[in-house]
Amino acid sequence: MPTSLIIGAGMAGLTAARELARIGWTVTVLDKGRGVGGRMATRRIEQARADHGAQYFSAKTPEFQAYVQQFLTNGIVSEWPLPDTDHPRYVGRDGMSAVAKQLALDLDIRTGERAIKIETTDTGCRVLTDTGGRYEAGSLLVTIPVPQAQTLFNDSGFVLSEPEQAALAAVAYKPCLAVIVALNQPSRIPTPGVLRFEEGPIAWVADNQQKGISPNQPSVTIHASQAFSQAHLDDDLNAVGQGLIDRLPEFLPADAVATYQVHRWRYSQADQRHNEPFLRINAPIPLLIGGDGFGMGNVEGAFLSGYQMAHWLAQSA
Repeated sequence: MPTSLIIGAGMAGLTAARELARIGWTVTVLDKGRGVGGRMATRRIEQARADHGAQYFSAKTPEFQAYVQQFLTNGIVSEWPLPDTDHPRYVGRDGMSAVAKQLALDLDIRTGERAIKIETTDTGCRVLTDTGGRYEAGSLLVTIPVPQAQTLFNDSGFVLSEPEQAALAAVAYKPCLAVIVALNQPSRIPTPGVLRFEEGPIAWVADNQQKGISPNQPSVTIHASQAFSQAHLDDDLNAVGQGLIDRLPEFLPADAVATYQVHRWRYSQADQRHNEPFLRINAPIPLLIGGDGFGMGNVEGAFLSGYQMAHWLAQSA
């Protein structure tokens, strides 16, 4: 029975694992985090929920539309009627992490396991983790952000070809500082619960109660702009969060704020991506790297990257 290790339990890694498991492969997914989903992330704060990573997704391709239709049928996702869109936008019914948790069902996923070295073996590869874990398989898919993958390759003594190095070096990410705010009264954000700003330190504000994921207590998510996030990425997060909240008095009066948390996304969105949905690395084992830095990007692009990596492996086995 063919086997594969997947590093990263975000959208790309989970999709690849599900597709391979569906056709009978033995797959193990490793992730350094405490849960699955990567930037498909939902957090609880007091009695509220808030999506602090990806805010919604679209489904334009037949492969992803088939998955989304299943999610709709099973009540995992719902439409969010955003204005000025020419196709539906979807959100997890209980937050974006619900989509990742659905994909992860019945998969062998080891969280809290940060990959620190890749070794080749007679039958494939071995991945060592910071907890002392040792995992072996016949092939390897890497779906973590490219800078983290480059560090892993370097620490493993992998010498990439010049074209491979150039392809990975061309992938670039935007950072984002995300503030999630629990409220003791509804926000004053107009229906359907979104504010967008073309200039200034704030790029996006979403009302999670209007979005439908925080019925028990109002909450909002604030995403800082790329420029502001880059300039303040390593500043005191509490001060940054309060400063962003203070810029929205019309929508978030001071007496409405119960508490807030700030999350630092160093690799929030790939704004320069590899053209293809994945890159095959010339190695003694089948080794592919993909994720939202490859192909069309965003949630659907990450899905397609994982989907196509899985199918490439299946066809080449």
